[in-house]
Amino acid sequence: MYLIRTCLKTNKEKVFNLYKRVTKVGGGIARTSNEITKKYINNIIACTQKSGVHLVVDHPSNPKKIIGEIHCYKLVPSVFNHVLSDLTIVVDSDFQGKGIGKLLLNELLTRVENERLDILRVELIVRESNKKAILFYERLGFKIEGRLESRIDSRNGTFEADIPMAWMNKNYKLTM
Repeated sequence: MYLIRTCLKTNKEKVFNLYKRVTKVGGGIARTSNEITKKYINNIIACTQKSGVHLVVDHPSNPKKIIGEIHCYKLVPSVFNHVLSDLTIVVDSDFQGKGIGKLLLNELLTRVENERLDILRVELIVRESNKKAILFYERLGFKIEGRLESRIDSRNGTFEADIPMAWMNKNYKLTM
């Protein structure tokens, strides 16, 4: 059984280490290991604490290690106050395929439905070649909203499309 909890500021080193582990395997997230810096992780934590949702899963037998993380947050322009964006899920490669990503995303969407009535949509972008992820998101209620052609540099002389997807909060309440 995995325990999902809100990420704390004090978890930034554990989150940083998780991201570093995942980028070493490759293919898990768009960023490379060199792009994962403490400043990058500090920014995620600051943005999510200000306006988003940030959840983690601790290692079942090692409390010094986080094995899963999900986050999203509001974009800066106020016209997007009803949107949580930049959704990212990271799961340690040793724990992938065990349902942790699904648990994290389900918990995030449940919290948005029940606690974030100010949020109408949660959005993400996934590369077109990641068919498994697209299907995963669709099964959880996300809808494909288009294609951003040649957005991803595959680092081999080719480019591929990014696929924007969104999930709508049925409990959204317009506030003025």
